[in-house]
Amino acid sequence: MNANEQLIRDFYAAFAQRDAAGMAKCYHPDIFFSDPAFPALRGKEATAMWSMLCSRGKDLELTLVNAQATDDGGTARWEAKYTFSQTGRSVHNKIDAMFAFRDGKIVRHIDRFPFWTWSRQALGPMGLLLGWFGPLKAMVRKKADRSLKDYMQKNEGQYPAP
Repeated sequence: MNANEQLIRDFYAAFAQRDAAGMAKCYHPDIFFSDPAFPALRGKEATAMWSMLCSRGKDLELTLVNAQATDDGGTARWEAKYTFSQTGRSVHNKIDAMFAFRDGKIVRHIDRFPFWTWSRQALGPMGLLLGWFGPLKAMVRKKADRSLKDYMQKNEGQYPAP
């Protein structure tokens, strides 16, 4: 196993323990993160997002299915089981992640998962019927962005920097 694969494994081990500071140690200061709910986070936005999710994920179960990496890039498959706080619905999300590295840290992290699959679990009938519809995704992104901004303002300086 090379150092970058170990870095990915360390990131998810910290996540499984809801250790946002441990996750942040794996990120380069120039980190760029993207997923369907948070499409473009940079630097402290990314680490604040993980801190927010760790603090709210009381019943989070995380499984790293596989990870591999070279000197330049890497991939991982991971799964998260949790209760979506806004609806109280159970979610089992299967995520494919891609990574790029710089200076021994993760500098790019892209998570991909089918939004419709997530939305039908997290949002119930509305997600089932409209999860494929662009405006629902925009609404979820807007809520996620507002939630992150509120969290960052309320917890300024209390979440780890990359």
